[in-house]
Amino acid sequence: MTYLAVGERWWYMAAVLDQYSRRVLAWRLGSARDSRLMRAVIEAALRRRQPAAGLIFHSDRGSEYVGASFRQRLARCGVQQSTTRGGAPDENAHMESFFHSLKADIIHGRRFQTVSDLRHHLHRYVRYYNHQRLHSALRYQSPVDYERGAA
Repeated sequence: MTYLAVGERWWYMAAVLDQYSRRVLAWRLGSARDSRLMRAVIEAALRRRQPAAGLIFHSDRGSEYVGASFRQRLARCGVQQSTTRGGAPDENAHMESFFHSLKADIIHGRRFQTVSDLRHHLHRYVRYYNHQRLHSALRYQSPVDYERGAA
């Protein structure tokens, strides 16, 4: 989850990234940093992938990830939860890298006056990131192309 400014207040972007392909599976934008926002994004990611039991969901130790209802939902789907030690952002490097790229590419130097404008730019960026942005770790392919090659 990351913070994004709209006017004079913060909005929160939650995203789920496939660590293997670096593909953003789902994202949501909310006015509150809470487990409801994270639950909405994880539900969307689970619907998209419909993973078999044993999938590992990795996150930091933020309150939105450690709440009982969130953890129970993961368990009901057979998803194992893994969290960082705390104070160790490098343990979730793929997600940190995505948020860094997002902010460097479209957030820094730009002011969003409306949530609609921010949402529009995020939608376009995630589509670009998944379908066009080349990743050295993926042999200079986009996440979608990398997944096609692995299928």
